[in-house]
Amino acid sequence: MISLPFKKKPSTISIDVGSSLIKVVEIEHSEQIPRIVHFGISKLLPEAIVEDEIMDRNLVVETISECVDKSGITGKNVVSAVSGRAVIVKKIVMDKMTAEDAAEAIFWEAEQHVPFDIDDVCLDFQILDEDIGANQMEVLLVAAKKDMVTDYAELIRDAGLNPEIIDVDSFALQNSFEENYTSSEEEEDEVVGLVNIGSDVTNINIIQNDSPHFTRDISVGTSSFIEELQKEQGLDYEEALRVVRGDLGDIDEESVKEIFRKKAKELSLGIERSISFLKAAGDADKIDKIILSGGGARLPFLQEILSDKHDIEFSIHNPLSQIDFDEGIFTEYGEDLNEIAPLLTVGIGLALRKAGE
Repeated sequence: MISLPFKKKPSTISIDVGSSLIKVVEIEHSEQIPRIVHFGISKLLPEAIVEDEIMDRNLVVETISECVDKSGITGKNVVSAVSGRAVIVKKIVMDKMTAEDAAEAIFWEAEQHVPFDIDDVCLDFQILDEDIGANQMEVLLVAAKKDMVTDYAELIRDAGLNPEIIDVDSFALQNSFEENYTSSEEEEDEVVGLVNIGSDVTNINIIQNDSPHFTRDISVGTSSFIEELQKEQGLDYEEALRVVRGDLGDIDEESVKEIFRKKAKELSLGIERSISFLKAAGDADKIDKIILSGGGARLPFLQEILSDKHDIEFSIHNPLSQIDFDEGIFTEYGEDLNEIAPLLTVGIGLALRKAGE
């Protein structure tokens, strides 16, 4: 009998490097429905990464390696992403041309829109509309500072892995949304805000008909709420962490709600500026609904506070709703799957990419 070699099923491995958690996800693409086959999550010590700046490189590398080992992932090729002030995503208008010509012209166009030295950035683009009239087209421009991309790639290599793709968090967010929400759930021309609340940074991505209008990163996240609780209630870090996870203990509910309402003003400002940008650009008059994800999506009272403030429907994203998985891979983390799910949004969005895409 001839022994045939085992053919590995096609899969994608993602690493989501956050300020407080490292998340790894492996998604298998061999069936009609994507399937999570491995998952891992490891805590980072506070101050290891601050607002996307790596402060303790060795600790982050060790935590990535630990997370991958714990998950059971054996592959080495991974997809990761960057975000923050060093990333620019912007819709621009260019003279109508082929994609090949645009690849040459984009460097000259980028100089007008990117607030960095053009020699210091990695550039990419996608043509959104080939003909908007007047012999022009609409293009999505993406720029990221080379040193940040290089630092993240080296970080992953130091952990013994190969960074095949460095993406942008906001695009991974959109991938997850598109996979888990069918077209019947969206009305045509509906404007959707995808708001991913991380530990230090919140990504806002405004999309319409699966096309991004623009993205914005703001420096507020769950750590901002933790710090405010510590200051206002005299709590230590662990006590404040329990409160943001929904365990108020003996603390008065109204006082916590007031603290969160005050701190949520920074998030609200980012949303208001997004709406103002849409109006000024003539793209839309309003955002129809906003979907929260990330570790801050389930902050107590936040959904209610933001809904009341903006008179917009706010909901919490479940990136697992159209993904197949064995619940056993999550049980060792000892938390309600509904609590874990929003944390996985970026990781799942990255892992939904198939080889070659």
